[in-house]
Amino acid sequence: MTYEAYKANVETLKRWAHAYYVEDNPIATDEEYDKLYHEVLKYEEAHPDLVDPDSPTQRVGGTVLERFEKARHIKRMWSMEDVFTPAEVQAWMQRVEKKVGPSIYYCEPKFDGASLNLLYEKGRLVRAITRGDGIIGEDVTANARTIRTIPLSIDYDETIEIRGEVVIRKEDFEKVNEERLSAGEEPFANPRNAAAGSLRQLDSSVTAKRRLVFYPWGLGENSLHHARLSEKMAFVYDLGFLRPPYERECDGFEAIEDFYRFLLEKRDEIAMMMDGMVIKVDEIAKQEMLGYTVKFPRWMCAYKFPAVEKSTILRDVTLQVGRTGVVTPVAEIEPVEIEGATVSRATLHNFDEIERMDLRIGDHVIVIRSGDVIPKITKVLKERRTGEEKPIVRPTHCPVCGSELLDEGALIKCQNLSCPARVVNAIIYYASKSCMNIDGLGEKIVEQLYEAGLVKEIEDLYRLRLEDLLGLEGFKEKKAQNLLNAIEASKGRECWRFLNGLGIEHIGEVASKKLCERFGLGFLDANKEAILAIEGFGEEMAESLLEFARVNRDKVERLMAIVQPSEPQQNETKEDTFFSGKTVVLTGTMKQPRPKIKEILEQLGAHVTGSVSKKTDYVIYGEEAGSKLSKAQSLGVETMDEARMWEVLADEGSVLKT
Repeated sequence: MTYEAYKANVETLKRWAHAYYVEDNPIATDEEYDKLYHEVLKYEEAHPDLVDPDSPTQRVGGTVLERFEKARHIKRMWSMEDVFTPAEVQAWMQRVEKKVGPSIYYCEPKFDGASLNLLYEKGRLVRAITRGDGIIGEDVTANARTIRTIPLSIDYDETIEIRGEVVIRKEDFEKVNEERLSAGEEPFANPRNAAAGSLRQLDSSVTAKRRLVFYPWGLGENSLHHARLSEKMAFVYDLGFLRPPYERECDGFEAIEDFYRFLLEKRDEIAMMMDGMVIKVDEIAKQEMLGYTVKFPRWMCAYKFPAVEKSTILRDVTLQVGRTGVVTPVAEIEPVEIEGATVSRATLHNFDEIERMDLRIGDHVIVIRSGDVIPKITKVLKERRTGEEKPIVRPTHCPVCGSELLDEGALIKCQNLSCPARVVNAIIYYASKSCMNIDGLGEKIVEQLYEAGLVKEIEDLYRLRLEDLLGLEGFKEKKAQNLLNAIEASKGRECWRFLNGLGIEHIGEVASKKLCERFGLGFLDANKEAILAIEGFGEEMAESLLEFARVNRDKVERLMAIVQPSEPQQNETKEDTFFSGKTVVLTGTMKQPRPKIKEILEQLGAHVTGSVSKKTDYVIYGEEAGSKLSKAQSLGVETMDEARMWEVLADEGSVLKT
């Protein structure tokens, strides 16, 4: 690659990245981007002295600091006055208009994150400084350079300070917390803390992984000559910065109030956490006339949304048993009003989370609620403890049926198939296509049978009579007989379908097939050592099967005697084929159903799995292939498109028939 070609490729990558991250309108596939990215990276590794500082490869981070240096803003970074009610907004407007007369107001969302000041000189980002005390903040330039919505260069040569909010999208916030919990780290309490904590990482490579987003909301030092703030911000957006999802110029109180209600309704739809709306006098001349108080500019304020978090007291913890048997603790709290709704219960996720938070009955806690999201406890106010608080004890027996619980740490589960809390879901799963494939036995029918007292456990299905069904609403003789025929037809189905239909935690379709191939109908008698010897089986899977067999042996043996599942037949697999002994992953949309393709690949000796690793031999991809293909490319795993796969299958004489 020549230097000119390298520069052209950098510009192409920048254009593609801008379309993806800023315009939210991709103009290249992930595969195309990744391929070109690695070509550019390869050139840069060979020519380190020619690396373009604007290259997207320079956003991965890697700078590790011992501490952050202090840096001074050219112009002070002010805070805002908060207003909470329509009356307070009107009072603020009256003060404004008393001094400068009727005005146009520029309004936009107030995102809840970390404020940042970007300094550009001669078109290049030279410094990024946190708000600090408004005069001096911390230099986080290395971290800011990893945020893809912050341009490293702009088409404007004058010195300019562009101010905005660093935020994290709600879905990315959840992913970050999942990663922190799995690593044994304390999760962030809310997206604001996640954004601020990520921005202030001493290792910039950590910041690069957090998918932070920068939204401009104002200017510090600048020599722009526009008469209105809205015009200046439009200029900033045209430089390549993100535009807020909504903004509006409002003429008078009613227009402001309408936009406020509009944003409030959109609060849960918008990807970032909003805590209000910012109102600014739009005309720059009037801003200068209004000036500043000791703390705030007189020409702008934050019209705050109703609180989504409140403090309350944990009164008790009750247990809910889900349809899969998982026991979930639920917080019973002192009722508190959040966003106009009275909240008296909150999710606690699991008992590991309770222990991590050191939560106790009687604790003062912070509860957060956003729209339709289930309220949850985010923090324990331990400094308010009196010594009267009581520990929360992990349950050992099911609160519904009294059976001994399987405790796997984060997961506590009732393994009793007859537990009323899990019977309905167990039957629905048992009848599903990937299990016993009982046609016509869907969720509504199962619930109807259960509520009528006709079915209390799976084996009751095989005791149903025609007269039982004819007594139910919506059942005529043909429908009833069809259902009975479908249930009868499930007898004798493959061992793996029967085992999969039992709904054992961690034992899905693939694991059921392997267990039946190894043990046949004797899977209940398998010992731990033999289970662990099966490829892909770990401690968690083995313990789950053994515990299930211990608790449910009698029920399963009775059901097996009724159903009489068939012993597995050894599939004839061809040796010395292209796919013999190869580990294969399928991804994307293909011309044939993937289960059919999987079946024929296995007949050719392939081991088809669902996840990509360094041990994967081939990733075969169809249309709209996503993360699995990208991961394969990053790991150097060989890939094969669907067309090539069909060519190979044709050579083997094994093309699937439609």
